[in-house]
Amino acid sequence: MKTSFPKALLARHETYLALIIILFSIVLANATTGFLTAGNLLSVMRGGAGLGILSLAFFVALVSGGIDISFPAIAISGQYIAIRAMLAFGINSIWAAFGISIAIGIAYGLFNAFLITKFKIPSMIATLATFNLYHGALLEFVGTEAVNVGRIPTSITEFGRMAIFRFETEQGPLGLSIFVVVWGAAIAATWFIMRRTMLGRGIYAIGGDAEGAKRAGFRVTRIRYFVYGYVGFLSGIMGIIHVSLIRFAQPNNIVDTALLRVIAAVILGGTAITGGRGTITGTTLGVIIIILLDRHLIMLGIPSAWTEFFIGIVIVVGVIATHLRMKISRVRRGELVVDRAH
Repeated sequence: MKTSFPKALLARHETYLALIIILFSIVLANATTGFLTAGNLLSVMRGGAGLGILSLAFFVALVSGGIDISFPAIAISGQYIAIRAMLAFGINSIWAAFGISIAIGIAYGLFNAFLITKFKIPSMIATLATFNLYHGALLEFVGTEAVNVGRIPTSITEFGRMAIFRFETEQGPLGLSIFVVVWGAAIAATWFIMRRTMLGRGIYAIGGDAEGAKRAGFRVTRIRYFVYGYVGFLSGIMGIIHVSLIRFAQPNNIVDTALLRVIAAVILGGTAITGGRGTITGTTLGVIIIILLDRHLIMLGIPSAWTEFFIGIVIVVGVIATHLRMKISRVRRGELVVDRAH
């Protein structure tokens, strides 16, 4: 029997995330007149682009049945090494910044894959170890000196101010930040890989059942190398986005703030912690919810110190909701089998 469109819509996790965003936005709009302004909405998207890119990386790893928690250390390593190298060699090119950061990200991601595939180390243990390895190596061998806005290469600060288009408002000139375009490109590329290629099917397959995927002909080891290399690739991009946003490079940035928010966004988006299930749309909506919580709870009179508490609640609720949804889905499939047997 063909499912009607309203029922199909209500069966999707993303529908409820969208409703949460709408309801929360209504509350915020009533709490302050500044929430629904073009300036605030563009600022929210600009500030959330880095979190969105890292969430895509974590999403791909989680769908594959693994978990990579080293991405904050990879992002800050790529960022800080790129900045220090540019200063040391007198380079002033945003392309060089991205190139160095991405190269480091991919190398670190492939090393994660090597540990996981060669030595059969559980991905969480391997990436927990490399999180500390990468960050510790950065502090010991590259340095701990902060690089302030006065020393940041001008190509990076100019990139941070770049907008695709600008328009005049009562608040002054506004524009769509280049960060949002990069985030959108990352979403499109990840969606294409995951939904339109055999590689993406393989990622979902090994997340659901690695042995079954291997018997089906998928090259599990190669797919895992791609997954962790892709995590490193996106982390390298995020590192430069982040330094362009805050115009300040310090080797303890990102590692202290990104992990919890990224996990919350992806889990809230409906990606199964056991792998094999999840959508780009859900992850993106999860990111939007976390950004709204992170930036606007204070508008409701809630102290900023409570942000971590609420994000923790989001993770717990997201895990429970995903578990219940999967359980209901299994029950329904079982009922269908029974009905057909009769």
